[in-house]
Amino acid sequence: MSDSVPIAIKKITQSKLPEVNFSTLVFGKVLSDHMFVADYQDGVWGDFRIEPYGPMNIGPANAALHYGQSIFEGMKAYKNAAGEVLVFRADANAKRLNASARRMCMPELPEAVFLEGLTTLLALDCDWVPEAKGSSLYIRPFMFAMDNYIGVKPSETYRFMIFTSPVGAYYTKPVSVKVETNYTRASEGGTGAAKAAGNYAASLLPALQAQKEGYDQLLWTDGKTHSNIEESGTMNVMFNLKGTLITAPTEGGTILKGITRDSVIQLAKDWGQPLEERFLSVSELEEALKTGALEEAFGIGTAATIAFIEKIHVNGKDYLLPEKKENSFSKKVLATLDGIKYGELQDPHQWMITI
Repeated sequence: MSDSVPIAIKKITQSKLPEVNFSTLVFGKVLSDHMFVADYQDGVWGDFRIEPYGPMNIGPANAALHYGQSIFEGMKAYKNAAGEVLVFRADANAKRLNASARRMCMPELPEAVFLEGLTTLLALDCDWVPEAKGSSLYIRPFMFAMDNYIGVKPSETYRFMIFTSPVGAYYTKPVSVKVETNYTRASEGGTGAAKAAGNYAASLLPALQAQKEGYDQLLWTDGKTHSNIEESGTMNVMFNLKGTLITAPTEGGTILKGITRDSVIQLAKDWGQPLEERFLSVSELEEALKTGALEEAFGIGTAATIAFIEKIHVNGKDYLLPEKKENSFSKKVLATLDGIKYGELQDPHQWMITI
């Protein structure tokens, strides 16, 4: 960002940091001291500022509340042994935010604003990044409409913000999932590929119903026929059938282009691991579970990185997956990604940004 658009910084008078017990972090409950804010008006982004985390003034007629123009990203920062703060693939998140903005008829945010706001905020709140292995600083960039107007049309004003939260593990144990063949997360031509708030709102009821039945997440199927696996509730998903990884393609516009998913695919290519980007049908999954051909299944996302799946419910029956072997792909890729993120392993693809 050039000197013509400097970031104004207003620091908190007293940090909340001494009140935080970093050994008992609950995901998303503890919020750091500051937030980055930028406003869009008259066709330009401006008023770049960092201020203490706190409430905002939003009118009851706020367009985002009524018509859902709201998008977000999820990222993480880590500390290496030298105490430096490392951020995983921030440039990819900046690009994906703008892809979501285009689909939701919102203005794109210059990537320089995204990255400069992020790095300035993290430099200020660097002590909020946990040091313990397995912990990290979750980063939430988001954009929403700011017009105070009741009428179905794109807003003319917007706000972009970033706040952070120190977190522990998202899942503390392997997860159980249920194949969903009634409700639909996304359909072709919809907003499934955008990281839009409404996508998640639509998923809450079926996810809650599955949780009441004892499952942690859903495996969503396609909206037309419910015959192909697409993704999980908060993650992309991969299956290992007889040594070949299978994950749904993202070109159809119904599946989020996960940054962790992309990273796992890149590492698989680096290692010569057989991988197919294709849909796995529900019937093929069920047959693989019955015959033992499914060696492993795992979710892939920012919050969990790799979430091991231990049980899959399909067509009224639960199937337990084999216990993960130490040399399994999922364990290897999790260890590699963690090693890169914490600065313990070489970063061959320059994924990490040092603050």
